[in-house]
Amino acid sequence: MRTRRLGSTGPTVSALGLGAMGMSGGAYGEPDRAEAIATVHAALDAGVTLIDTGDFYAMGHNEMLLGEALRGRDRDSYTLSVKFGALRGPGHVFSGQDNRPEAVKNFLAYSLTRLGTDHVDVYRPARLDPAVPIEDTVGAIAEMIDAGHVRHVGLSEVDAATIRRAHAVHPISDLQIEYSLLSRAVEADVLPTLRELGIGLTAYGVLGRGLISGHWTAGHTAPGDVRSATPRFAAGNVEHNLALVEALREVAAARSCTVAQLALAWVAARGDDIVPLVGARTRARLDEALPAADLTLGADDLARIEQAVPAGSARGDRYPAAFMASLGVGN
Repeated sequence: MRTRRLGSTGPTVSALGLGAMGMSGGAYGEPDRAEAIATVHAALDAGVTLIDTGDFYAMGHNEMLLGEALRGRDRDSYTLSVKFGALRGPGHVFSGQDNRPEAVKNFLAYSLTRLGTDHVDVYRPARLDPAVPIEDTVGAIAEMIDAGHVRHVGLSEVDAATIRRAHAVHPISDLQIEYSLLSRAVEADVLPTLRELGIGLTAYGVLGRGLISGHWTAGHTAPGDVRSATPRFAAGNVEHNLALVEALREVAAARSCTVAQLALAWVAARGDDIVPLVGARTRARLDEALPAADLTLGADDLARIEQAVPAGSARGDRYPAAFMASLGVGN
């Protein structure tokens, strides 16, 4: 597995990371605990070292699952990226974000316990808290770095101005944000700002929550699947978006790879400072994704991909309207 560094101050990690959210809670379909743990093990054995989670994924279940999966592994052999601060009530309903310094330390203490570790490698607020200056939040994480409980500060889904303010308090290793062929808003202001400041990018939603995996079909969502409420999967939008996937499939066939591999390789090709996260819930999906790390795209490939899925060609927002307001950038 090739490696990349998360910015000029962050850790060196595998060129592809593992996003663990789908392994808990049924957001993308009913998970299989045994298969999830086996997938984590397979990823580590294949050289994947970056594992991403959030303390609010299935109300802490995801961290406990990873704690079990990582038990007995050399702690220096993997990098844990953890998001915090999202508030949820009974029924798992989201109810805001709490980034107060005292909340930062509280959330971290619970995460360390659930994960069974003495430190988190990259710690980041899941979203911006409009009631708390980002300087205060980053300052609290910096205190936890000084105390040995955290190694690096990360950010998630914030705009260029917030990145600058945060970076002025403490060096930021990376920004985690959605980036895919369907979601390219970061290219306007955010990505140039990251590169100016020497900050990396970990890209989630690289396969559009399965929409551009090459496996999705209209009407596929099951009860409880969050995609049933996501505009890009809605009737009238999903058919248009799947037509883009079919155009992409022709490019993939010419390169003797799958649509998913091509979509992952495209994000990785946007720069050596970008690490795509693979949201694989099974070993089969992981096995399909891993070859993307070695798939090199030439100028002709990139031109054909751009023609198949031009910037801004996706139909529908990437989140329901209620969530769009919490994002630093749009689609």
